[in-house]
Amino acid sequence: MMSEITAAAWAGQQVAAVRDDPAGRMALMERCYSGPFGKAPRHLPFRRAAMSFMRWQVRRGVLQPPFADRPGSPWWRAVNERILRDGCEAVGLSGGLPGPASSRTVDHWLSFADHPTARAWYRAHNGSVVAAYLEHRDLAEAENETERFFMNVVLCRVLYAHALVAAPRIALGRLRPLAPFLGDPRVEMTGIFLQLSRVLPDEYPLHGTVRSHLDR
Repeated sequence: MMSEITAAAWAGQQVAAVRDDPAGRMALMERCYSGPFGKAPRHLPFRRAAMSFMRWQVRRGVLQPPFADRPGSPWWRAVNERILRDGCEAVGLSGGLPGPASSRTVDHWLSFADHPTARAWYRAHNGSVVAAYLEHRDLAEAENETERFFMNVVLCRVLYAHALVAAPRIALGRLRPLAPFLGDPRVEMTGIFLQLSRVLPDEYPLHGTVRSHLDR
């Protein structure tokens, strides 16, 4: 993987190639968990949670390109792109492309690559998510009120899943011995926290008021 191109530039190229292709984004996410040389058995189990979250976005149509019959969400596309770019850059750096890391969130992904634990994965994944939330507030403000509400529900869910692993007492109190298992991104249970299909229609944009969705 040695080259004159920097890891950040290479990551940008990978993301640009799939920007308007939701299936391509899915495939790129999967490749990130295979590492720079196509074999990363300790990292692959963490792909479950990441792909669960992403499949939900694809079903909703939020990753569709602007020119689609039903365009996706500029905000959701940007958040997803940040996660992909950070992950790709970490793969590039791990594979020998020159650095340095372009952001602190890439450093978190590198830490996960070196020590693939549940806590390290959440720190990397949620670090990219939170950074994207802050970076793209202008795009969030362009969404309707109901969509903005559920954006915050999603953020609360991914942070709560993180807390189950990183702060069990805060997350579950007396039941804290169960917290690391419930929050482990390698097990199917974590999908409950990382997708909303049980409470939110798989459609974009959302119609109706926040109250109408909560009443359902």
